[in-house]
Amino acid sequence: MRALTWQGQGDVSVETVPDPTIQAPTDAIIKVTSTAICGSDLHLYEVLGPFLDKGDILGHEPMGIVEEVGSDAGDLKVGDRVVVPFNISCGHCWMCERQWFAACETTQNRSQGMGASLFGFTKLYGQVPGGQAEYLRVPQAQFGPIKVPDGPADERFLYLSDVLPTAWQAVEYARVPDGGSVAVFGLGPIGQMASRIARHRGYRVIAVDSVPERNAMARRHGIEVVDAGTVDDVTTAIRDLTDGRGTDSAIDAVGMEAHGGSAIPELAQKMVNKLPDAISAPLMQVAGVDRTAALVGAVDAVRRAGVVSLSGVYGGTADPINMLKIFDKGISLQMGQAHVKRWTPEILPLLTDEDPLGVHDLETHRLPLESAPHGYEIFQKKQDECIKVVLSP
Repeated sequence: MRALTWQGQGDVSVETVPDPTIQAPTDAIIKVTSTAICGSDLHLYEVLGPFLDKGDILGHEPMGIVEEVGSDAGDLKVGDRVVVPFNISCGHCWMCERQWFAACETTQNRSQGMGASLFGFTKLYGQVPGGQAEYLRVPQAQFGPIKVPDGPADERFLYLSDVLPTAWQAVEYARVPDGGSVAVFGLGPIGQMASRIARHRGYRVIAVDSVPERNAMARRHGIEVVDAGTVDDVTTAIRDLTDGRGTDSAIDAVGMEAHGGSAIPELAQKMVNKLPDAISAPLMQVAGVDRTAALVGAVDAVRRAGVVSLSGVYGGTADPINMLKIFDKGISLQMGQAHVKRWTPEILPLLTDEDPLGVHDLETHRLPLESAPHGYEIFQKKQDECIKVVLSP
């Protein structure tokens, strides 16, 4: 089959690789019909190379048709149309029983000190081959895949794999009070959908980004926007809009590669990636530093006794965070990988013809799988007004 593979920092290519096979009774094989490029994939593209091997198959936002099932794949059957969550969970362990699916103890990567396995996402999370491919092996298929109806276009359901539950959890974790306000930092796919979900719930949403097409997309959905490229100070602008107090909550939808702030973390990320993996991987595990401009902005913009929700991925172990400010303001923090299947029962009823969350207005580029390297490049460099790339194998 053909699959998008990691070849080195900033280098991915579509190669011919062996077709996946059933390896355990709880496995299934799906023929991928749509698969998206995520902002987290860009972290692999540029920053997390020390935890990848040449030839690793990337991607964790797939959907498709079941081609083959193992003997213990539950009620999943050949021909089912499914969306595959990015995290791999069993549904029955101690953590899964409590709906903390991203902490599944059956697929937990204990040797790395990390949580549940993820598709297409480094040695830290199981190095499971990903879904930017023609076919995908799905472990724990007795629980993971989400069955969706035949007929409607893929884009109605594709984002159940990651974007929608991650954005939904970001809003849940923000704990916005009834009639309250939330600042969303970053208007990539997660920030766009978190903004729309928060507005759908009746909250006042003030989003922050500097990319014109991202800001324009948010405004199309009734979101107030603070253009970080034109205002002198984002925090002051948000306080001016909220009686000098700040928003009740804030969401960091950016993560480790945020623009702005000190140039030192970005330089450190680039320097570490130039080192051999045997040196860089252990170094990142004890001295990794993220670009925290979005997190700093969220802490600054939220009111005292407010809540900051982090959905952007961070990997640093030595990040400088202003604990004095967080403590003095009495800010609550909540974060983590999305527990996908915890939120799908609430999201699915909204994926209707009326499209209240605007899922049909997120994809900006649909490309054939063979053009995936071009998709990575324009997404990473924010070229050609790219916000979300969907691939068709």
